[in-house]
Amino acid sequence: MLSSYTADLHIHIGRDMYNDPVKITASNRLTLPAILKEASRNKGIDMVGVVDCQVPAVLRELKQLIVQGDAKELQEGGIRFDSVTLLLGSEIEVNDAKGQGPIHVLCYFPQIHQMELFSEWLSHRMKNISLSSQRFYGSAKELQWKVKDLQGVFIPAHIFTPFKSLYGKGVLRTLSEILSPDLIDGMELGLSADTQMADQIEELHSFTYLTNSDAHSLGKIAREYQHMQMKHPSFKEFQFVLANKNGRKIQNNYGMNPKLGKYYRTVCSECLTYLAVEKSVCPNCHSKKHIKGVADRIAALKEADEHCSSRPDYTYQVPLEYLPGIGKKTYEKLLKSFGTEMHIIHQTTREKLALVVSEQIAQAIIDMRNGKLHVQEGGGGKYGFIK
Repeated sequence: MLSSYTADLHIHIGRDMYNDPVKITASNRLTLPAILKEASRNKGIDMVGVVDCQVPAVLRELKQLIVQGDAKELQEGGIRFDSVTLLLGSEIEVNDAKGQGPIHVLCYFPQIHQMELFSEWLSHRMKNISLSSQRFYGSAKELQWKVKDLQGVFIPAHIFTPFKSLYGKGVLRTLSEILSPDLIDGMELGLSADTQMADQIEELHSFTYLTNSDAHSLGKIAREYQHMQMKHPSFKEFQFVLANKNGRKIQNNYGMNPKLGKYYRTVCSECLTYLAVEKSVCPNCHSKKHIKGVADRIAALKEADEHCSSRPDYTYQVPLEYLPGIGKKTYEKLLKSFGTEMHIIHQTTREKLALVVSEQIAQAIIDMRNGKLHVQEGGGGKYGFIK
């Protein structure tokens, strides 16, 4: 029997078991155990992808959790901890792009054994295997072939971000310039794009879209996620979902309104003034330098006017902490009353919410559930915000 499960498949580790940095820009509190506990006990996520599992210290910590009996490897792939399944992932930087490059890609593997083989292979092709998102010295296609050789999944990451992404900096016009399309399993949209925006590029129509948080802190876990229809959370079922096989599929994508993304609008790179893309000089500081926004980049590549009819819905949402009026104490009160953040966002009635928080906050949660958020656009590395 198929059921609905919540998945966020792009989460970084800030510190390893020895308190050494993994993702330099991530929170020190973002440890592997903290991620698993936050996802299962507070967020209510059924499946998470941790994308720094190629790091030897992270692999040692995973095996230690299994030896201690706190986690176990699943026969169909993945590692079970409490009520959450961990997918072993790795984010890698590739720089053989035809545009300006580089690009980031996500690689996932079913078992620790395959990730260990991948880590050993990578260690001879990058300078520091112990840090996240490091430069891979080889071609993108070479990396694709290795991932497939180890029964893995290959997904380009945050594909429209102006820096380090497939369409932002990687290619001039088409993904086949640097990647083999038949070895791509899905596409991660990123925070500044949604389904309708991405489907303006015709070559993306055949791919399953993923919406993930790219979390660099515990609070950002599940700022984007998806509901997946599958038998149970495992690597094999995840593969079926990506291929839309045997009834498995993405049921709904949940993500921030692209206008909240920090690269949605084109801005002056000196003073962050919003610019019309055709303007070459900033009217505020007269600089000729700009950071091209995702919306304008997609407009330049646009080939199609309508998105695929088979796509699931894309619902605009944000974590509860993004909503005005919900501070730490209010958030903790909501969790104590209703369990997990996913339950609050998707199921708790307005009437029950109003018994715990103010009418205004209760209504804000319901408005968010229905995709009704008023936002100020972001750009140039500065996030938008909810009005």
